[in-house]
Amino acid sequence: MSQKPPPKQFVKTPINGTKHTLLVSSAKGGVGKSTVAVNLAFALQNLGLKIGILDADVYGPSLPKLMNIKEKPKSEDGKAIMPVTKYDAQCMSMGFLVDEETPMIWRGPMVISALKTMTQKVLWSNLDVIIIDMPPGTGDTQLTFAQEVKIDGAIIVSTPQDLALLDVKRGIQMFDKTGVKILGLIDNMSFFKGEDGKEYKIFGEGGVEKTAKEFNKEFLGHIPLNQDLRNSADIGDPLTHSQPDHEVSKIFKSVAEKIKLSFL
Repeated sequence: MSQKPPPKQFVKTPINGTKHTLLVSSAKGGVGKSTVAVNLAFALQNLGLKIGILDADVYGPSLPKLMNIKEKPKSEDGKAIMPVTKYDAQCMSMGFLVDEETPMIWRGPMVISALKTMTQKVLWSNLDVIIIDMPPGTGDTQLTFAQEVKIDGAIIVSTPQDLALLDVKRGIQMFDKTGVKILGLIDNMSFFKGEDGKEYKIFGEGGVEKTAKEFNKEFLGHIPLNQDLRNSADIGDPLTHSQPDHEVSKIFKSVAEKIKLSFL
């Protein structure tokens, strides 16, 4: 009777120029993951860390808009690429390399090649931590990072809706199966405060925290729907950078402190 071949062993390569690599992931689109990723990065910067932000969503890059970056990355030798620096954060996105209205009509292998360029050929320099804003879902991009890049931890972002939570559970199991440590779950768009001061939980309540408990993961916090947070994204100056003392920035600071403790 023939024996099954041993499972393939993947060599996980660290990203040069950074001490720690964190993924910010969501199993479903439209939950505000990119806004959370960028504001979390600057919350970590406010704690004294030197940060980089890598936008790994090739099909729908958000970093150029969220950071108001129109500059193209430079390359001195035609091979290695210099990240774009803004607000003392080193940044890279496919959105820097193509026109914002140009659709990325690429098959999987081309996407993987682009991701390897951004992780292996970008000259990240002396970073304490790089935040990678992942595309939604559990497809090729997620598997490539989980299997081939040395990851210190993943943060999963979701709204409290049942429909979003179904996909969160798939995302948790994907990271668990690929050996990526999940640092915790964030409940985004958790509530909004009305003019009467009351909290309105229009997407449901408690679902993300309950899911974290079900899978024995840490719950990191509730991020509200907030107009200042939205406005800061629209103008390209993240709230945690432009208004670090804002009530929402303080929530991000609390989340960042928990994350910092987990890997430093």
